[in-house]
Amino acid sequence: MNWPHEHGAQRFASGLSDPNRLLLVADRGGEVVGHLTGTLVEPSAMRPVKAATLVSMYVQPAYRRDRIGRRMVDEFLAWAKESGAGSAQVTAYSSNAEAIRFYERNGFATQSVTLEAAL
Repeated sequence: MNWPHEHGAQRFASGLSDPNRLLLVADRGGEVVGHLTGTLVEPSAMRPVKAATLVSMYVQPAYRRDRIGRRMVDEFLAWAKESGAGSAQVTAYSSNAEAIRFYERNGFATQSVTLEAAL
């Protein structure tokens, strides 16, 4: 639960010079109200096309009706396309219905389902 506070700044800063990472922040009057991080993955035997992954996105609840998330996703998709990605993907927890609806409204569709068992 404390990961963002303990490691977030270092992780974010390490990506600033990486051309395969996209780091966006939404700023309102000097206050960060949202962020998005994305990465590019080169083709492999399992996935023969370069792909962009939306790794993390968050907008503070008070700003979620301001289209900030939509604008960040649009920037992510444009960056992915300009970078030569043939597809873009995002993962959301199945219990996070609001996030799933948001991503579906923004052009993402279910392609696979991951099932997990606690050990």
